Amino acid sequence: MNIPEFKIYTGPMFGGKTTRLLADLERYQYQNKRTILFKPSIDQRYSTGSVSTHKGQKVQSFSVVDGAEIVSKSSDFDIIAVDEMFMIPHSADALLELFSSGKTILVSTLQLTSHPYALSEVAKVMPFATKIEICPAVCAKCEKDAFYTRRLADGESEVQVGGKESYQPLCFNHFEEIKNIKNYLK
Repeated sequence: MNIPEFKIYTGPMFGGKTTRLLADLERYQYQNKRTILFKPSIDQRYSTGSVSTHKGQKVQSFSVVDGAEIVSKSSDFDIIAVDEMFMIPHSADALLELFSSGKTILVSTLQLTSHPYALSEVAKVMPFATKIEICPAVCAKCEKDAFYTRRLADGESEVQVGGKESYQPLCFNHFEEIKNIKNYLK
């Protein structure tokens, strides 16, 4: 009997989350598992029909608008993988439904906004994870591990698609918002 897993790769921008997700997905394919990969339809940075790493690795995927699409396309698969999960409305409920039905779930996602607040879709699934891997980046100001993401341009939306032109990873010492963590706790 297969025991389902719920694996989350999280951390700041440029920490290699997608790379780890794709490596794990490939391993399941070597095990002859039926896999499917989803990405948010709003994320068209590199491609509409594939998930791409910042270094250019590409894997075919399906773009989805919401969690209901994930559920409707997943019935014939053992392994459900989702890149940038935080950008997909209702993805948490969809993935928890699939996990409870015996599917293994792989997710790459940010966990915090740049303010830093927990992203709501991610906060819903974290307690159910069987494995959470924090993937640090390299701080844009020094060479320490970066666990936070700073948005370079203001935007009204919590979810804003962008790359190096819009975001930078920062360590604890360089992430100014973390010094105001008491505001977060109120």
